This record gives sequence, C-alpha cells and structure tokens, in this order.
Amino acid sequence: MDGNLPDKKRPKFGELMDSFFQEKPVRGILESIDEFFSSPFPFGGFPIDLKETKNDYTITVKLPGVKKDQIDIDIFQNHVTISVQNEEILTSEDKKSNAIFHKQLKQQNTRTIPLPGMVDERKVKANYEDGLLTLKLGKLRGKKVEL
Repeated sequence: MDGNLPDKKRPKFGELMDSFFQEKPVRGILESIDEFFSSPFPFGGFPIDLKETKNDYTITVKLPGVKKDQIDIDIFQNHVTISVQNEEILTSEDKKSNAIFHKQLKQQNTRTIPLPGMVDERKVKANYEDGLLTLKLGKLRGKKVEL
C-alpha cells in the first residue's frame, strides 16, 4: 500500500490499464499488429494448388478480399507469375487542431510457379470468382520424331 495516497484517491487497476493501452508507444504497436493481420497476405505469399493431367495444368489460388483488377497473370514458357497489387490512401483531418493525417499503403505480392513442361499460350483460360482464381493451362506438345 502506498502511504502517500488515501484509498479513495488511488487510481483503480482498470483505469491504469486503460490509460496504459492508450498511450504511445503501446497504442502504436497495437495499431501495427492490427494492420499486419488485416492484410490479406501478411507473410508475402498466397496459397496455390497445382494439379496436372495428361493435357493441362490447373492452378487454383486463394485470394480472399482481392478485386479482379488487382491481379496480373504472366505466362512465359514453363512459368506462371501471379501478382496482386493493393494500394490504399487514407486521409483524415481534425478541424479543431487543424491536424491532417495522410497515409499511403502500397503492397505487391508476387508468386512464380514453375511447371514441369511448356504451356500452350493459345490454350489458357482464367476465371476469378469469390476470391478463387482458377487457371487452366494447356500443355504444349512437341512433335514426336519416329526413327
């Protein structure tokens, strides 16, 4: 017990904890943690599933919360590169103190998937629906030479 403050004037534990979490740097750390986990891909990658059949490759990619116009797909020989770009601009203004807060967040996540064989670029189909990207890539058949 603190001998300097009477029991009625001593702050309660809950009040101390509330003020602790509202003061910097703790508040800034908690905001950073919230931003980290609100990002669709906090670890810089996104999950893919690759299946191969006799005639094609099927790639399924989970992209929750991503809009169609944020996705870029590049195909080159036996590699598929999928890029997701996210750009956010947040601005707020406090009219009382004339403080302006401006934050710009730009993220790009890219994943390159190597394939066991060449892709026939004429036989590529892509579909994006409900956060699920599906690519169907036809295999390029070389000419078999008989001796």
